Amino acid sequence: MIADLHIHTTASDGTDTPDEVVAKAASIGLGYIAITDHDTLEGIASGLEAGKKHNVGVLAAIELSAEYKNKEVHILGYMIDVESKKFNDKIAFLRETRINRLYKIIDKLKGSNVFLEADRVFEIAGKGSVGRPHIARAMMEKGIVASVSEAFNFYLGYGKAGYVPREKYSASQAIDIILEAKGVPVLAHPGANIDLSFIEILTNQGLKGIEVYHPSHDSRTSRECLRLAEKYNLIATGGSDYHGKDKTKNILGCCWVSVQIVDEIKAMAGF
Repeated sequence: MIADLHIHTTASDGTDTPDEVVAKAASIGLGYIAITDHDTLEGIASGLEAGKKHNVGVLAAIELSAEYKNKEVHILGYMIDVESKKFNDKIAFLRETRINRLYKIIDKLKGSNVFLEADRVFEIAGKGSVGRPHIARAMMEKGIVASVSEAFNFYLGYGKAGYVPREKYSASQAIDIILEAKGVPVLAHPGANIDLSFIEILTNQGLKGIEVYHPSHDSRTSRECLRLAEKYNLIATGGSDYHGKDKTKNILGCCWVSVQIVDEIKAMAGF
């Protein structure tokens, strides 16, 4: 039995509902998935219900936006206590920063003769946590760009005309928030430029795992991540970072781990 432990739904910037994601997971033989929407738990309840219907184990999880030395990092939190008021209050702050950033980006894009309506972006996001991919989809609707990736490459990516930084928790704060909610914090997709001291610092602050297997990692990067996981006694996780049709290279189940990793996560969370 295998597991894909990094999946997004319409609760944030994915294009599939939690039920659709779970149904697809069942159709390709995944035994477990983790719904890890950005800065929100809104997709968890329906995902858990769909898991029962399709006989797929669903982990309550999240992907928190954070920063370390002015660089953006993402911290995955597994087996979160979704009823924790303190945790929900903390992530409400992150959702508010996303809304504020949306208005700033739309205003900044006017300087490039790109005119968007905030209300339409919110409609595209639906009940999900609004973000740049929703802005990109609004740009596609108007024929300004042909794809989400084009929108990021020319307008929304770091240093581009419409880029606006967003307030975030520090990496150590994100780890603390997850631990307080009885979750298991894992560093998401660290990439090729892995700073050894960074991993050591986060481990000392409570990091419990590192995402070894991810579509953006080549084999050399995955081997280095696995070495670091073994060195610091971290759980070696993995997942597709599935978003649906917007990221065609991130195919559901393309990166996976064994059910043993799920068992390790559950044990660490006290299940």
